[in-house]
Amino acid sequence: MINDVQQRREIEEAIVAANNALTHLERARAALSSAGNWGLLDIFGGNTLTGLLKHGKMSKAEREIADARYALAAFSRELRDVQGYTDIHINDFLSFADFFFDGFIVDIWVQSKISQAKKECDEAIRRVTDIRNRLLCM
Repeated sequence: MINDVQQRREIEEAIVAANNALTHLERARAALSSAGNWGLLDIFGGNTLTGLLKHGKMSKAEREIADARYALAAFSRELRDVQGYTDIHINDFLSFADFFFDGFIVDIWVQSKISQAKKECDEAIRRVTDIRNRLLCM
C-alpha cells in the first residue's frame, strides 16, 4: 500500500510530466498553425520561398510532435504510479501523419492534414490539462 507522502510525490511527478507534455503540445500547435498559414499562401499564389517556409514550419511541427509523443509517454508512465489512474492510456492522444509532398492537389491535402493535426493537438491539450487539473486537486 502506498503512503500519503509517496502518493503526493507520485502526483507531483505526474503534474511535472503533464506540464512538459503540454509545453510540447502547445509548441506543436503553434508550428502547425504557422505551417497552415504558409500552406494557404502557397495554395493561393505562393512561390518557391513560400513552399520552403511552409516545409520549414512543418518540419518544426513534426519535431515538436515527436517531442510531444515522448513527453506523453513519460506522462503516461508517471500517471500509472498515481492511484486511480492505472487505466488511462495516453499513447493514443496523437496519431499525426507525416506530410511532405508538393503540388496544388497535394497542397490542399496537406492543408487538411495540418488542420486535422491541429484538432488532435487541441484535443490532447484538453485531455492532458483536464487530468493535470484533477491531479492538482488531489
